[in-house]
Amino acid sequence: MNGTPHATPRTPVIVVGSGPTGLLLAGDLAAAGIPVTLVEKRPHRISNLSRAFVLHARTLEQFDARALADELEAMGRPLADLRVFGRLSIDLATLPSRFQHLLVLPQYEVEKVLERRAVEAGVEFRYETGVTGLHQDPAGDTVTVEVRGPDGEPGTLRASYVVGADGMRSTVREAIGLPFPGRSVIRSAVLADVRLAEEPETLLTVNANGDALAFLAPLGDGYHRVIGWQRGRDVPDTEPVGFDEVKEITRLALGRDFGMHDARWMSRFHSDERQAPAYRVGRVFLAGDAAHVHTPAGGQGLNTGLQDAANLSWKLAAVLHGNARPELLDTYQSERHPVGRSVLRSSGGIVRLAMARRPWTLAFRAAVTTLLGHVGPARRRITGRITGIGYRYPAPRGAHRLTGTRVADLPLAGGGRLYEALRGGRFVLITPASARGAEAGLDGEGRKERLSVECWASGRRTTVLVRPDGYVAWAADDAGAAETGSAVAAHVG
Repeated sequence: MNGTPHATPRTPVIVVGSGPTGLLLAGDLAAAGIPVTLVEKRPHRISNLSRAFVLHARTLEQFDARALADELEAMGRPLADLRVFGRLSIDLATLPSRFQHLLVLPQYEVEKVLERRAVEAGVEFRYETGVTGLHQDPAGDTVTVEVRGPDGEPGTLRASYVVGADGMRSTVREAIGLPFPGRSVIRSAVLADVRLAEEPETLLTVNANGDALAFLAPLGDGYHRVIGWQRGRDVPDTEPVGFDEVKEITRLALGRDFGMHDARWMSRFHSDERQAPAYRVGRVFLAGDAAHVHTPAGGQGLNTGLQDAANLSWKLAAVLHGNARPELLDTYQSERHPVGRSVLRSSGGIVRLAMARRPWTLAFRAAVTTLLGHVGPARRRITGRITGIGYRYPAPRGAHRLTGTRVADLPLAGGGRLYEALRGGRFVLITPASARGAEAGLDGEGRKERLSVECWASGRRTTVLVRPDGYVAWAADDAGAAETGSAVAAHVG
């Protein structure tokens, strides 16, 4: 799976970074028949030192469209009640999704599944290969990536497009000259993997009291991950963490330390809020933490990056296969940048309310808790944002009201489900039962591989064209064959 970094022929796409975002994106492209090279500076091993533990409903839907959700569900533990701070918890059992819960599963387990899929799809991996520079040909269609491989020798790779999924300290982002404005929100937080003598009452244990916050999550191997912060303890990330410090912070935030013992690993980190002003410069894109970083509140960071990948992968495949105009790639910025900005606000708002200790901020938190606990629309809005199912993408002026909305999984005539029909990176056209046979006019050259034509299992009369990422590309009420055919030609190619 390793390769030497010396000059190579141009490949369609280079993905930099083999975290979950890069693995999903590379796997999608390879599964669509696009040759892709994944460059990773680390050796070939998946770290168990991740801070992400939660997969939300929208991410699970994306995995369902790739036939991976059931496998991940079997590996993790579902939780139907999300505690945000203090007394506020959000009931996920009424989500309009097949996945009416969040899934507690360490990030490294997700990476193992995504790496296996990428390997099976034919992704070329280049481990121990770091990016040292990047240049775009202003008059052409080539991006040249300067790298240094395992032998220390410099080399170059060439691609039509490059995606930087290489984290908060992204070399790709720096190479294309994009700033990363923002600031640190939580300084000198601690991480530790410990055994507990007392099992917590809840699957995820989290609380904050203004002076400290702590989070406990099971790793599945007898250890728990502890994340903690104490007000006033501001030391560099390089300062060693003492086990007594971890226990003290946990007791301050949670009331007890659950008899923690046998720490096998401890570290310190800081949590930033930052977002790049653009997710694209020319033929180079940013995704995941390279584009945006947030506080861990709500468990939204990993999920947002995976949904970036799901948005970008089908668009790159469509353009590279010649089924869409290059302008389609501009919609990655217009669709995903506002979502990243919203996640910064929601996660930041949660952590600031959790850390509140002044009388007026405590009063505001109490008011927010009451509002979200008793006002249905407000609760549904925050639940939709945290779980990812509440976002919609911009629609052209005059478009049908459904255009840009996420489509929940639904039964189709014949016994199938929408997210099963989306597998293989397909568009799905759902027509009224009265239009059965409409697919006869939609069999353009190669289009059957990119389009599945289905009928509603109900008597619904709206015709809906669903994109490969599960959002509505086009819809019409009582559409005729010519109108439907034109929409399919415009979107599917």
